[in-house]
Amino acid sequence: MNTRLIFTTTFLLACTGSAFAQPSPLTAAPTMDGMIMEAGAPVAAPKLQAAMRSLWHEHVVHTREYALAVHAHDATKTKAAEDAVVANARAIAEAVGGFYGKAAGDQMFTLLAGHWGGVKALTNADNTHDAVGQAAALKALSVNGAEIAKFLAAANPNLPEPTVASLLAGHVAHHSAQIQEIMAGDMKTEATTWTAMQQHMDVIADALAGAIAKQFPAKAA
Repeated sequence: MNTRLIFTTTFLLACTGSAFAQPSPLTAAPTMDGMIMEAGAPVAAPKLQAAMRSLWHEHVVHTREYALAVHAHDATKTKAAEDAVVANARAIAEAVGGFYGKAAGDQMFTLLAGHWGGVKALTNADNTHDAVGQAAALKALSVNGAEIAKFLAAANPNLPEPTVASLLAGHVAHHSAQIQEIMAGDMKTEATTWTAMQQHMDVIADALAGAIAKQFPAKAA
């Protein structure tokens, strides 16, 4: 039984078949409180939303670059991608710290470093067909996602912990599927996963931006 496949499929189905479905340009995107934001509708803090989208898109761009470099056995590109992922994690943490203080920013960086550690371990394990390593990495990513959800929910009452946990679980499932596809050389399937992954980053970014804008209406722009 391929438990890895069951894990990935279950979460992808949950994300595409629930309130957290990937939005298309012609559909509505869900907000954190379950309200519906029509595509193209004004947002409370457009600059914050754009910044969050850019930061979270960079995360998946660089983790993808890492997987591609590992698969190609290109040590130089692997190191460059890893450095870029860490720099992006620090930028996301600093954005959080700008609203919640340096201590919160530092904690966010630690949590994001844990997320990257899991993604890196999963990528490397997939590359060497290490089933034990794959399982350990997925478990670590699940625990880390719960920790991030707990942290964000404690910081912002507009970020319900179960909702954030579900969004992050979907994100991990995308990482899992994409890494498998890259290591298998199945770039046709990966292209579909990549599109969904980028759309899901918008959902996460918009949820965070909306919650922060609601909590700090005078500070968010």
